[in-house]
Amino acid sequence: MIRMFSGTSVCRVGLNQKALTKLLSTTIVPEMPPCDHKPGTYEGPDYTKVQAIKKQNIVPCILSYYKKPLLLHEGHMQWLFDHTGKRYLDMFGGIVTVSVGHCHPKVNEAAIEQMNKLWHTTNIYMHPKLHEYAEALTAKLPGDLKVVYFVNSGSEANDLAMLMSRAHTRNFDIISLRNGYHGMNPYIQGATALSTWRYNVPLGHGIHHAMNPDVYQGIWGGSHCRDSPVQSTRKCSCKPDECQACDMYYGQLEEVFKFSLPRGKVAGFFAESIQGVGGTVQFPKGYVKKAFEIVRANGGLCISDEVQTGFGRTGETFWGFESHGVVPDIVTMAKGIGNGFPLAAVVTTPTIAESLGQALHFNTYGGNPIACATGLAVLRVIDEEKTQANSLAVGTHLLKRLAKIRDEFPQFVGDVRGKGLMIGVELVSDAESRTPMQAPHFLEIWEECKDRGVLLGRGGLYGNVLRIKPPMCISKQDADFAADIFRLAIARFAERVARK
Repeated sequence: MIRMFSGTSVCRVGLNQKALTKLLSTTIVPEMPPCDHKPGTYEGPDYTKVQAIKKQNIVPCILSYYKKPLLLHEGHMQWLFDHTGKRYLDMFGGIVTVSVGHCHPKVNEAAIEQMNKLWHTTNIYMHPKLHEYAEALTAKLPGDLKVVYFVNSGSEANDLAMLMSRAHTRNFDIISLRNGYHGMNPYIQGATALSTWRYNVPLGHGIHHAMNPDVYQGIWGGSHCRDSPVQSTRKCSCKPDECQACDMYYGQLEEVFKFSLPRGKVAGFFAESIQGVGGTVQFPKGYVKKAFEIVRANGGLCISDEVQTGFGRTGETFWGFESHGVVPDIVTMAKGIGNGFPLAAVVTTPTIAESLGQALHFNTYGGNPIACATGLAVLRVIDEEKTQANSLAVGTHLLKRLAKIRDEFPQFVGDVRGKGLMIGVELVSDAESRTPMQAPHFLEIWEECKDRGVLLGRGGLYGNVLRIKPPMCISKQDADFAADIFRLAIARFAERVARK
């Protein structure tokens, strides 16, 4: 690994352009870690033709990353290759979806084997892979969470969880958190509380958005509040074993019950274990547990959205909700469940599952044989290759590396947060006010990382958070390369600012 910028911090509130120029002139660009995979020759339509097809035949709301969008044609574990053969380290995992590695050979083999036997029947018939997979998946969950309904996406899973909670409790009102993302299907879209994802159409009747307990950008919280190897630099009055911010945010949740709901009646409460699209936001310690208690006291069900945090991504536990010390009534999961294959699931208790018997409910592709074979292979790879342990070790290492960059460039790197390989880096334009970095400046840094071979996600309400959720097979060498490239991009940005 090549270390850059030894010595004192170079980017404080008063930028020293001369010092930056001197350091950058002696900087060695980090070398990409080796990869023994040789991609095949690209044989599709040329880049210009693909752009034309996109413009003419793809809906315009499907936006591509980067000024010059990548045309990717092959993947291998943590690596992606574009049409020219250029290699990229994928630190976003297909939007937190590629869990065990692009084209993992064991997963590929399972899918191909099933494809050669049986593609599709639907659940009107039994087939072995669905039942094998249902048994293996529910074995990963605690308590009475033993009944699964397979669907095809996280939006479908959360949609069904909302229906299930209303059918079971015979209550109507739903609570979700501001800044949370739970999908774009019309039924569940109301629970998504980010203005950038909401259309000007009627939706969300009976859904209430509680204050988001964000200890970095929110009203309360700071350096003692998160369950993370890296704490916020924001000062707070909390003690290490006592989070006042939790109590204050919980008080705001109580207000929703006091003023917005029928007394003693709620159908369900949705919460991501760590908010994903919203910018890898972590809640204060103890908040989710207290939230679950008040929801249940008012007749509701607690729904953990594990679409991004499940399957060992957070490192210490297999499911993100386990870090909060809770057992939900319903768990939704997708993305990493199939390593990129369209697959999702809702797991609940037998009693709650019976509530769907009030009417017919059917999903044509839910439990598809190829999907189930793929999902079962993913579970086996997670266990055999110990990807959860790797997420913890590599993720903690990367978080600490990123925290050092934050400390060196506090005027631009406001916060580093997360657990395992569920990481967010919030870029700001002012350290004290925590003002989100403006999009043109963010894009300068983001684009440079891409140009130097590192693909990072983007999230948060203002699009100023780097979302780092790579395939869980990455190594510490890969993590160091990504951190070094990010540090180089930040330093070069700091130099440009100093020149102005």
